Amino acid sequence: MESLAMVNFDYISLRLFIAICEERSFTRAAERESLTVSAISKRLSALEQHVCVALVDRDRRQMRLTAAGEALLPAARALVQSMSRVQAQLSEYAGGVRGHVRVAASMAAIMSSLPEDVAAFMRQHDQVRVSLEERISSEIVRSVEEGRVDLGVAWDATIGTRRLQTVPYRADHLVVLAHRQHEITRHKRVRFTDTLRYELVNLEGGHVAQLVQQQMAVAAGEALRYHVQVRTYDAACRIAAAGLGLAIVPREASRVVARAYGLKAIELTDDWALRRFVVCMRDRAELSAPARLLLDALSSQWYGNRTPGE
Repeated sequence: MESLAMVNFDYISLRLFIAICEERSFTRAAERESLTVSAISKRLSALEQHVCVALVDRDRRQMRLTAAGEALLPAARALVQSMSRVQAQLSEYAGGVRGHVRVAASMAAIMSSLPEDVAAFMRQHDQVRVSLEERISSEIVRSVEEGRVDLGVAWDATIGTRRLQTVPYRADHLVVLAHRQHEITRHKRVRFTDTLRYELVNLEGGHVAQLVQQQMAVAAGEALRYHVQVRTYDAACRIAAAGLGLAIVPREASRVVARAYGLKAIELTDDWALRRFVVCMRDRAELSAPARLLLDALSSQWYGNRTPGE
């Protein structure tokens, strides 16, 4: 049984062998597969001749598998499942791909380019429906692991390796948005520690970027100074426009709003300010055809959006 990959197995014979093993009876296996007992027996004999070893002990009153049969059974199940999955995937393409893909994404990904990328995909595949839900990163990982969504999109630092597979998607860069009369606008680039002397806008709701800022402030022996807390990047931009604090937000997600409010964007030079988003899944091989197509469409955005030097 060590060289199964080198043996050409007949799908039907393997399926019938599994039925015999599970039913422990030729008669019940024949009924289950809507065949005659003689047809089942002939298929088994042909399979045994093919592998050159007996798989079932027919000399006993109670049918039992031989040691070779016991060894073949789990491999046969795996092969049949794999063949069935391929058939199901190919059938999804008949008459055009159709189906439903569930995606969970962080607010940062949704505020960036994800909605536009999904919309472009759906224009190309009008028979595919995509559900997009905003969740915090820990919930995204849990939803993908538990199979409640097909794909997750989040910052790579929040996904880790875990038990999920990931592919790169896009990148964005955190910037400091300030009222044009704020003194920090004299600089084009600043370190995060340079912002700690000023009032900052605090983002509620478990935003990972906010947690990182708190950790960096502690490491610098400082505390975040803020008296305004909001839940969205748009709200943070409005607060910055009113001169009530500095907003640290993704440049790509805030570009339109910042321009509308006349805010100045100052680049953060810290390494963690460059965020790489990934698409995560449990197993690419188990994705439906529509989910694989969406995955390919999203991952293709990486090559056109890498920063210089990557």
